[in-house]
Amino acid sequence: MNTRALIAVLAVAGAALSGCAVDPIAPPPASVFLDAAFKPPTVHIDAAEAMRLSPAMQRFAETEMAAEIRKKGLRDGLIDALYTKGRLQLDYDSEITRTAAEAFDARRGNCMSLVMMTAAFARHLKMPVRFNSVYLEESWTRSNGIFFVAGHVNISLGRPPSTAPRVTIYGEPDLMTIDFLPPEQVRRNRSRAVEESTILAMFMNNRAAEALMLGQVDDAYWWSRAAILTDSRWLASYNTLAVLYRRKGLYGQAEATLRLVLDREPLNLQAMSNLILVLSDLGRNAEAEVYSNQLAQVQPVPPYKFFDEGVAAMKAGEFAEARQLFRKEVARAAYVPEFHFWLGLANFGLGDVAGARGEIAKAMENSATTHDRRMYGAKLAWLNELREEQQQRRREPLMQRAGS
Repeated sequence: MNTRALIAVLAVAGAALSGCAVDPIAPPPASVFLDAAFKPPTVHIDAAEAMRLSPAMQRFAETEMAAEIRKKGLRDGLIDALYTKGRLQLDYDSEITRTAAEAFDARRGNCMSLVMMTAAFARHLKMPVRFNSVYLEESWTRSNGIFFVAGHVNISLGRPPSTAPRVTIYGEPDLMTIDFLPPEQVRRNRSRAVEESTILAMFMNNRAAEALMLGQVDDAYWWSRAAILTDSRWLASYNTLAVLYRRKGLYGQAEATLRLVLDREPLNLQAMSNLILVLSDLGRNAEAEVYSNQLAQVQPVPPYKFFDEGVAAMKAGEFAEARQLFRKEVARAAYVPEFHFWLGLANFGLGDVAGARGEIAKAMENSATTHDRRMYGAKLAWLNELREEQQQRRREPLMQRAGS
């Protein structure tokens, strides 16, 4: 039976234009939660903190941002104050999901954090905002045996494009959209507006996934629970909750939660993958096989398949085969720095130092965290030194002959 690896979702999206009327959100089934199985949270969990303006942010809005607004108008002034060099100089960093205030203090954040920070300032200025969930190709990563699927958000404020160099700005004359990815990645992609409750649920689900990566299962539960209570329609939080139940050995509760997702979305890949594992845990292999076959039709080649085969080939010393497998993985997911890094190792194993340097440089270029950029940068520096030593050894015989 072809069972798939455990999947938790790290997804982000957006909220609708402020002031729009929306239907009330139905509460989740009471049976979905099992509080008694988890210890109390060790952190404060409050959705309202996500976009709360801190005193430092308010001072910035009243000084540097106010000066830009006087010169350039409300929207262009806000954008230039936040994202033009010489002001905040914000950096993209996907390592953790920060609140608006945390992103401001750290001067970095992922798309969710930077969008929430922009929204916090915009609302302080009484500017209507719209958060957008952007349809991009699914971005898969893996950590500690768990797959994570990352989504993307941006924010719309309106008006003509600004000259801010650190962001992509596009849109209709009355609605300016700001994105933190390069224009070629987002300009032609479709997006949809969702409610503020959804973006807050996504923020808390991110926190749940990040706590899970750190092994903080109990805190992850309370973040996931809060996400579902904030917006019970966003199904990724149920999937994360099911992962946590499985981690606790609560297989029946995990199954019930995953079936709730599949009742609403019968082809939800994450829920199907996790249900296969849960059914296998329960010894119901025939049922697991049915879902496994269905999943194979929807997703014939699971994420990291070629990568895992490549790592196995590397361990066996079969560098040429490993290189071909890593190339296949890069061809379908060039955004994953880990794939480039291992392709570089395969090149190095074949004596291709220049090829190794090129791939590790791409790994550094695609890294979304400062930690990874430093790590790959150190590897690249070592390869540069190695190449210089090799070139020096090649020059030495020539120098000796010239002096003889």
